[in-house]
Amino acid sequence: MASPAIVLRDLTRRFPVRASGGVRELVAVDRVTLEVARGEVLGFLGPNGAGKTTTLLMLSTLLPPSAGTAEVEGFDVRTAPEEVRRRIGVVPTGARGVYTRLSGRENLRYFAALYGVPRREAEARAAALLDLVGLADRADDLVARYSTGMRARLGLAKALIHDPPVLLLDEPTLGLDPHGARVVRDIIAALNREGKTAVLATHDMVEADRLAHRVAIIDRGRIVALDRPEALKQRVAPDGEATLEDVFLALTARPLREAVRA
Repeated sequence: MASPAIVLRDLTRRFPVRASGGVRELVAVDRVTLEVARGEVLGFLGPNGAGKTTTLLMLSTLLPPSAGTAEVEGFDVRTAPEEVRRRIGVVPTGARGVYTRLSGRENLRYFAALYGVPRREAEARAAALLDLVGLADRADDLVARYSTGMRARLGLAKALIHDPPVLLLDEPTLGLDPHGARVVRDIIAALNREGKTAVLATHDMVEADRLAHRVAIIDRGRIVALDRPEALKQRVAPDGEATLEDVFLALTARPLREAVRA
């Protein structure tokens, strides 16, 4: 049996917070334990501030864990961060991590060089990725002239330039119109069919339902549910009428949580 692509064991992150009585610790991620199989898309859902982005930052080696371990493709994020970075493609929320004063093609050349991709191979990959994300005809335009949807697609291409097996996607369709969001979802689905593993943090329940093999729901830093979307719906409504949104609201609504767990 193949080893998992991602393994989290009691992963914890605390932040010092100044309060009237001094400094206290805020636990943003609290002993999270889960595995993501190779070739799986794991939907990662939770309210704002629940710990989704903090978990992804730890997985991407940008934030050290306070306790516990996180491994990607068998490499620990603390003891082998360079090996982890070679194996992940990260799509951050917001600006997508691309440079607006460069063209789309120049962005991909730049990031390919950072990853040590040979120049000829980088040119071929850049051309193929720009075609994949529908930017071939705008490849040499400055990113400053790109729409929000175009920048999102370029951010996805950037994450793929070194051909990583694992993608960490933090709200990749945030701010996109329905057409742009569908294009990005279709690309993610196609990449998964090619064998890519992905952790997809999103507030879009339809997106998670369509793309994720399993869904993890995090609330107050803890995983409160982890299962296939259909199985989670059955837990909330055995008659099969529930949506993933119903599941999310039930599991993250304080008065309802214990009743749903039971």
